[in-house]
Amino acid sequence: MDNVQTYSLFTDFDISLFKAGKHFRLHEKMGSHICTVDGVKGTYFAVWAPTANQVSVIGDFNHWQDGQHKLQVRWDSSGIWEGFIPKVGHSDTYKYKIHSNHNGIITEKADPFARRAEHPPKTASIVYSTDHVWKDKAWMKKRHKHNSLQAPYSVYELHLGSWKRNTEENRSLSYSELATELVSYIKEMNFTHVEFMPIMEYPYDPSWGYQLTGYFAPTARFGYPEELMTLIDALHQNDIGVILDWVPSHFPEDAHGLGNFDGTACYEHPDRRKGYHPDWKSLIFNYERNEVRSFLISNALFWLDQYHVDGLRVDAVASMLYLDYSREEGEWEPNDQGGRENLAVISFLQELNQEVYASFPDVQTIAEESTSFPMVSKPVFTGGLGFGMKWMMGWMHDTLNYFKRDTLYRNHHHNEISFSMTYGFTENFMLPLSHDEVVYGKQSILGRMPGDEWQRFANLRLLYSYMYTHPGGKLLFMGSEFGQGTEWDFQGQLDWYVLQYDNHKGVQKTVADLNHLYRSTPSLYEKQFEPEGFEWIAHDDSENAVLSYIRRGNSPDTLIVGVFNMTPVPRPTYRIGLPSKGSLLEIFNSDASMYGGTGKYHNKKMTVSKTSWNGKTHSAEIMVPPLAGIVLELKVKL
Repeated sequence: MDNVQTYSLFTDFDISLFKAGKHFRLHEKMGSHICTVDGVKGTYFAVWAPTANQVSVIGDFNHWQDGQHKLQVRWDSSGIWEGFIPKVGHSDTYKYKIHSNHNGIITEKADPFARRAEHPPKTASIVYSTDHVWKDKAWMKKRHKHNSLQAPYSVYELHLGSWKRNTEENRSLSYSELATELVSYIKEMNFTHVEFMPIMEYPYDPSWGYQLTGYFAPTARFGYPEELMTLIDALHQNDIGVILDWVPSHFPEDAHGLGNFDGTACYEHPDRRKGYHPDWKSLIFNYERNEVRSFLISNALFWLDQYHVDGLRVDAVASMLYLDYSREEGEWEPNDQGGRENLAVISFLQELNQEVYASFPDVQTIAEESTSFPMVSKPVFTGGLGFGMKWMMGWMHDTLNYFKRDTLYRNHHHNEISFSMTYGFTENFMLPLSHDEVVYGKQSILGRMPGDEWQRFANLRLLYSYMYTHPGGKLLFMGSEFGQGTEWDFQGQLDWYVLQYDNHKGVQKTVADLNHLYRSTPSLYEKQFEPEGFEWIAHDDSENAVLSYIRRGNSPDTLIVGVFNMTPVPRPTYRIGLPSKGSLLEIFNSDASMYGGTGKYHNKKMTVSKTSWNGKTHSAEIMVPPLAGIVLELKVKL
């Protein structure tokens, strides 16, 4: 058996950056790297285990025997153990056997930096290097336009394991199969981006991927790393951006994972008030530890660099920001200033976003943040957290609460549907109808809609019409785009069979056409995060339960008008105020017969008159269908 040879990829500068929490390319040094030393091919291993007194690499190549291949600890107090093992190479499985200085504890851990992991329930890491040749040069060159805050941002959220299954073999589709089927579907539906729920390796299917053990390894459930690259490549070649869910908030206590890594709280905070999440029964990263900050920021940059992804949706930001999140009095300790904010997390998120945008200025970071924490999507230099966008959870809750109400009583709750614009531009908001809203007894989005069958589908089309004309990015969870009636089941697949019914096909076409409308209408996206891009016509018509507003882009010559009738009573002679004279054209109507609507209330000819209305100098009389949204284009005549 060949011994471990002295070898290192680390320079003194690397070590100083690592200790300072400023090394953001750790994946280039840590983990397993196939290389040639003194003419012999093998693998270099490096792992951080600061309280260990012995670290061995165990694997198939030494029959998993402890002590056969002992790594050497560096002399610089970095806590890094490293060494070169000849003849170990591509596809060899391994773990680290760690003997701790703390109470004689011995752990057996997967490599935190492994590029590939065994298929669960197996837990070993795999020595791996990819040879994918990227073919998305055209996308990468122009993606700054697609990912800009002044571009349409319509996201299809997806759980890879349950989108569609191979029913004959009773399995999920592979990355390679998705590269054909999913790409075709996203293109057909006109979404601009797809968002994958976590695809990093995770041990427990019911966690949906939100309890990670392999932060640098795509899950083996759907294939090899190159196959995921092929999927992303195919999406890019069809002008579809890719966002990954990223989970820096917590991780599971599985024996092979990051918890108690070297026999001590290495990655997690040692104080359980800061290091344990009571809701999810998981461990919380120690954001005060420099080496952990380097690990997390390196991981974010790894996916942006190695997998060409266009954005990261950062999970559970609210749980990170507050020391008292889901904790009773006495279960948390205030910060040094006496507040409830986790100051280490604030500085970590600011540093994360600064580094992401410095290295990849043509991507976006998106925060799932459900509180009123200020300036989440404002630049760090102004005191913000530096995210590109934030999920608009208030809009989601208010809107879904409103739409589930019997239409007979909606006029008494009109403020619920108009309230979002009182704070609509305090952040760069994305409107999410996400996976969290279609599980655990909440019903599907369609399932929330009141009334008979016709009204339920009309309500759903109305909701989407309102969503797509409201300022902000859009996110829709899979299945919602065709009105799935049942809750999402991560063990099955979407109810594709319902597309044999006209109502569901009508909703699907509605969403495809709304996506096209959003993408092709600059007034709906160019100023979607600026107050100048929005103007009320009437937010207070509670008597009719009709909402109307104007959307503006960069061109003063074209305005978009959205009018939404929240009741099943048609308004055949409804007057709306307009800011100027011009020609008015109906460009979308959710009541069209091709969507499953009545098809009786099309605005074929509208006249703008100099009749003041709604505080505007001009107005027009229009037909507003029952439970429907219409979108009008006003070509301004000066």
